[in-house]
Amino acid sequence: MSLADDVMDRAAELRRRGETFVVATVVRVEPPTSAQAGDKAVITADGKLWGWVGGSCSEGLVRREAMIAMGDAQPRLVKIAPDQAPEHLPGVVAHVSTCPSAGSLDVFIDPQLPRPLLLVVGDTPAAHALIRLGATIGYQTCAVHPGATAGDFHEADQVIGSLDLVPARPNASTWAVVATMGHYDEDAIEALLPYDVAYIGLVASRRRAATVLDVLAARGAGDLGRVRRAADSSVGGSQEEIALATLAEIVAERHAQQRRYAMQLPETAIDPICGMRVEVKGAMHTLRVGETTHYFCGAGCLDAFKLREGQSISR
Repeated sequence: MSLADDVMDRAAELRRRGETFVVATVVRVEPPTSAQAGDKAVITADGKLWGWVGGSCSEGLVRREAMIAMGDAQPRLVKIAPDQAPEHLPGVVAHVSTCPSAGSLDVFIDPQLPRPLLLVVGDTPAAHALIRLGATIGYQTCAVHPGATAGDFHEADQVIGSLDLVPARPNASTWAVVATMGHYDEDAIEALLPYDVAYIGLVASRRRAATVLDVLAARGAGDLGRVRRAADSSVGGSQEEIALATLAEIVAERHAQQRRYAMQLPETAIDPICGMRVEVKGAMHTLRVGETTHYFCGAGCLDAFKLREGQSISR
């Protein structure tokens, strides 16, 4: 099996697990460069890169652009060359390479974001409306109600007839709403709390919501601060209006999370010799001078800096 095949197998596994990642593919090279057209890598949400898109001159840039793409969900073509001029085309990002080899390459960054899961607990008009509206705007939908069958929720992608949520595989891309209207709110929330979901919303009046949380606190339930009263602005509205307001709240929160995610980029420093951005975490070539730590893209720049500063070269 080739490395590219191995990368795609890893991508398939990440997709199966519902994780966010990027597939980076080298689409063009101008030698000399250590990458070849067709080389691939997977970059995961924690910034780890698996595969090959070239050496230190390109890897850091590709990883950084991958992290940005996971935040804004937009693919892009990354052009890396020693004489790169700024690109003003949509979806094209240009970076100047200071690699001594003087080669260039283009890398296509393709973010793979899991389809968000809207998990709705309850067999009420609001629950059914949430499932219908969620499916309309592209969410994967899962209806949960003890004893329910697929025929009870025609619009849902998945129906679970108990409060055992394992088949739904709730994760960080899951948005859960308890819309039982008082029938088994406490049990539903207790079933959700063990999972690291993005949102737990309870459709209830203020008084009812407070009672539910008091009962759960008495049971010794987990972090109840994660439970939010959904659709607070829709008090007095119809079941359909409550569903619409709840989904609007979820959409707004999801976009806000994506913007926050996009800002969580690795800390970088400028190589004082070549001007390339170097990731601070895990940097292999560093030199502390007085109170300042300098970061370098490679040994050549480190040695050049030592010579410039009149220090002996020692590695």
